[in-house]
Formats: sequence, C-alpha cells, structure tokens
Amino acid sequence: MSSRQDRGNDVISKAGRENFPVALRVLPRRHREHLWAVYGFARFVDDIGDEAEPADRLRLLNAVDSDLLRLYAGSTPRLPAVGGLARAVETCVIPAEPFHRLVEANRRDQTVTRYDTFDDLLGYCELSANPVGHIVLHVFGMAAPHRLSLSDRVCSALQIIEHCQDVGEDYRRGRVYLPGKDLRESNCEEGDLAGGVTSAGLRRVVSLQVARAARLLEDGRPLVGSLTGYARMAVAGYIAGGQATVTALERSAHDVLGQAVRPGRGRWLAAWLQVLSARQTTR
Repeated sequence: MSSRQDRGNDVISKAGRENFPVALRVLPRRHREHLWAVYGFARFVDDIGDEAEPADRLRLLNAVDSDLLRLYAGSTPRLPAVGGLARAVETCVIPAEPFHRLVEANRRDQTVTRYDTFDDLLGYCELSANPVGHIVLHVFGMAAPHRLSLSDRVCSALQIIEHCQDVGEDYRRGRVYLPGKDLRESNCEEGDLAGGVTSAGLRRVVSLQVARAARLLEDGRPLVGSLTGYARMAVAGYIAGGQATVTALERSAHDVLGQAVRPGRGRWLAAWLQVLSARQTTR
C-alpha cells in the first residue's frame, strides 16, 4: 500500500463515481463537509482492509482504533483520515462506537471470509454498514432510537445490494458474501463465482438476496417520513440509490459476472424524486 496519508487523500477522487457523494452536492456546506469526512474515513479503513499488504492489515487497523481513542480523548490524531473527523465529532456530538465498529468490520474480514446464513450476513452488516447510518443521523441531529432502527434496515439492504454487484470482485479477494446455505440449495459451487458467466444457480442466489434487500429497503422507508429538511433529502437519496440498483439487477436478470450492473444517473434521480414525493407515515 502507498503511504496512508496518500490513500486518505485519494478517497475524494474515488468518491466521484458513486451516488453517495452525488447526494452530498445538494446539501449545505456544513453538512457536506461533515459527511465527506465520514466518507473519507470509511474509505480509508476499507482500503486498509482490502488493499494493504495482508501481513500489515491488522496492525494498521489497530492503529486506526488507537487514533480514534486519541481523538476522543482530546489529543491530536496522527492519521489524516481520523483527524478529518474532529470537527464533525465535536460539532455533531457523534459517539465513537460507530467508527470503532467500521474498523472491526474490516478486522473481521481478515479472518472471516464466508457466511453460512442470511442472518449471519446481517450480523456482519451490523459492523460494516449500519454504523454509517447512525453517523449520518448524528450529523443531522436526528439520531433518535426509532430512527436508528429504521436506518439499520436501509443500511443492511444497501450493503447486501453492493455484495450482489461485487460477487466476482469479492471472490477474487478471497471472500464470499452470499450465504453458503443459499449457494448449496441452488446447487451453486463457489467456482461459479470465478468465471465471466453467471450460472443459473448463481442467478437464483443473487435474485434471493436482491429480493431480501428490497424488502429491507421497503421496511426502512418510513425513516424518510420521520425526517425533515436536508436530512430527509439525503436519506431519500440513499434509499433511491438502493432501489435503482435493485431495478438494474432485476433488469440484468441478475447477471453479475458478465457485466457491471450499475443504475444510470437518470434512473437514480427519478427514484430519488419518487421517494421524496411518496406519502409516508412516521414511526
């Protein structure tokens, strides 16, 4: 891996290709800067977990954890990606626990590479995805318990959708995020994940995960109705991105190896407007 500082500075250029930063552009500067800092931290930690020399990954992740402790103790962090969180943490009173969970998700990736059931996968999402939703709600000052629960469903859904998009890439990294039970029941061998052709069995497994994610997104949609202002716009954008990707996966007949399945910008914007305009009850 190149220097950690270079990698931390590189996350913004990578971000331009994803819907997360697209949604940020409509937000006021105060929110945008805080969320960029969060996004930069998350990408930095993911890069360590995925791209650092394998022998160095746990050491580097432990260094991030230590730097978070330093930040929350009032000392100056050593890592730019952690130091970049300082203003958001202080202004928005974001607790440390979600950031530590993101580090733990990448630590787990170094030792756990398979998940046998969908419930096992949801347990991983508790570390890898759900903390991001908690942090976002804190940034907007809306982290009430009932909203955190709804956010967990949305974030788990988005993580599962991403796993479906990245089946081949994950397998090349030695990881399988499709439940082993579902693979066995669909007569899908792990070798099917290595090629450029999506087998019928693999399509069935991906279809099942996409349907589960779609239900989680629908269960989490009342979160939008419980929010106001820019928080509502941002969260609607995240949900819309998930829904647009579900549609893209369905239209591709769940062919996740033969092509890169990504929704077009127009389809995402249309879904965003639809989520914002839908009448929803709050919880």
